[in-house]
Amino acid sequence: MEFYGLLGEKLSHSLSPLIHSEILKLINKEGAYKLFEVNKNNLEDFTRAVKLLKIKGTNVTIPYKEDIIKHIDIISEEAKRIGAINTVLLENEVLYGYNTDYYGFGYMIKINNIEVKDKKAVILGNGGACKGVLYYLLDNNIKSVYIVSRNPNRNEFNLENVHVISYEDLKEVKGDIIINSTPVGMYPNVGKTPVSEDIIQNFNIVMDLIYNPLDTMFLNTGKLLGKKSIGGLYMLIGQAVKAQEIWNKVEIEEEIIKEIYENIKLKLN
Repeated sequence: MEFYGLLGEKLSHSLSPLIHSEILKLINKEGAYKLFEVNKNNLEDFTRAVKLLKIKGTNVTIPYKEDIIKHIDIISEEAKRIGAINTVLLENEVLYGYNTDYYGFGYMIKINNIEVKDKKAVILGNGGACKGVLYYLLDNNIKSVYIVSRNPNRNEFNLENVHVISYEDLKEVKGDIIINSTPVGMYPNVGKTPVSEDIIQNFNIVMDLIYNPLDTMFLNTGKLLGKKSIGGLYMLIGQAVKAQEIWNKVEIEEEIIKEIYENIKLKLN
């Protein structure tokens, strides 16, 4: 039996054990997935323990996606570019770091048949989740991206088609897709939305990376306005599937991803 787990600070509400159990079952792999709540000062000790205990695969969640990098032996190109790791593979005593959030967002886009080429997108928030989304959009020929921050550093991205703006500036922006990458509206603070109805009205597609609850206030506002509204569960499942593909060197079919989504959704309702 192989061992896997999730590294984080507070993990009591994590869906990862449930999702990875579903994936392992559907790809006929035997394994156990555990939660590892670790203090920030013990990250180096944790990576040593991974090697010592031969834990084959580890996911990494906030707030450690950036801090863990200095304790990993080899970093993948997409993780270097994004500046964050959410998946670690142990192979031959070497720790390899990846960012599967990038691919998880790609699953979310693909399964919902969203066209990003030549479109204008807004990403709310400029934290770790923002960058995986941004680089996926750029790699798939988005026309322009506006990143909205409470404290905008307008020189953060030296790219012609990426603009960092304030929430006040956002009032003047209209586009195709608006994506919430902030934790606003996440359990237990479910009665909040990062932007008002007036802002959401200016976009055709509303996407939230939050998966708990399945329908955030942000998404529900989009639905009331007749917008195509998509929650973050597919992204969560997609990044987990990509992690298992890396750990077990397999390709997981789209139909399995859809089956996992329906199984998890049923258990959450």
